[in-house]
Amino acid sequence: MATTPPPFATTTTINKQQRQSNSTYLAFSSSSCHIYSSYLEYEGKTVSTFEEGMSNAINTGTEEIAGKQKCVSDNPITLIVKKKCVPDLTMVDLPGLTRVPVLGQPEDIYEQISKIIMKYFTPKKAIILNALSATIDFSTCKSIMTSRAVDKSVERTLAVVTKSNKVPEDLHEKVATYDVNIGLGYVCVSNRIGKESYEEARPAEASLFETHPLLSLIVKSMVAIPVLAQKLVKIQASIIGKCLPEIIKKVDEKHTQNVSKLNTLPWKLNNIVEVMTIFVKVIGSAKESLAKLLLRGEYDEFLDDKTMHCPARIVELLNEYSLQRHSLSSSVEEESSKNTLSS
Repeated sequence: MATTPPPFATTTTINKQQRQSNSTYLAFSSSSCHIYSSYLEYEGKTVSTFEEGMSNAINTGTEEIAGKQKCVSDNPITLIVKKKCVPDLTMVDLPGLTRVPVLGQPEDIYEQISKIIMKYFTPKKAIILNALSATIDFSTCKSIMTSRAVDKSVERTLAVVTKSNKVPEDLHEKVATYDVNIGLGYVCVSNRIGKESYEEARPAEASLFETHPLLSLIVKSMVAIPVLAQKLVKIQASIIGKCLPEIIKKVDEKHTQNVSKLNTLPWKLNNIVEVMTIFVKVIGSAKESLAKLLLRGEYDEFLDDKTMHCPARIVELLNEYSLQRHSLSSSVEEESSKNTLSS
């Protein structure tokens, strides 16, 4: 049961020039694929870490955000790893579903976790990576049911089968016959043992799928962590390719809107000639508008502004003038009448 804030793991490959200018060079083995920098970001903080200490650093951040009572939080912990020979990927490790709250957990723990999972499963551009243990029955797996709720065609769902070395029996049949349809297929991996490092685990994994009498039957395009990484990169590239036309369309629309707004702004005038040119244009435009209103009775520039429609405006002014005259005449008569009475 994983009840943590969702950790974001971002891997970024770096080239030789970047390594030379990187002040946080960290090398932990003689392998050519060293980690050159890695750090955590959460709650507005940045915490440097290293390969051996990543788990402890993530646990510390988890306790700071969600507490020590196995609660959940939607505030993410971001792990950034810059390393040579790795694909550029961002992955989100979501908490596992738990139906019955344990001591210290809220009663609605299942609803809280479901809400977090759906938040990241729903976007159409997201790849749903289902981690399935080789020990379980895929057809009754809750995570597959959850992913199908938002990805009914399973076209963006990929399954990674863990603990392949624990239960190798029937695994080939499970993943090869597509007993449970997963749109993007299956990839089987072997878990690290104890404190085994990445550099130690990968050759051991490759040897396992090459030499094991049952696991070696699985096609090589469906086994090992490197295959999983490359598959994710290809899927990501495919999704980006599908989204590019829409992105370009939105950029063009935004550009057109901004150009239109820019054209409505006043020009920057640098000398008297440009000032006079604009002034003459303004005067000419005003004269043309007056000619339309007063001489030709054309109101296309002021369709909704009735006060600019000349005949109607003249009638309105004449009515006002008539009322004022009537009011003035009444006042004069009253004053004259008062003077007559007083005399």
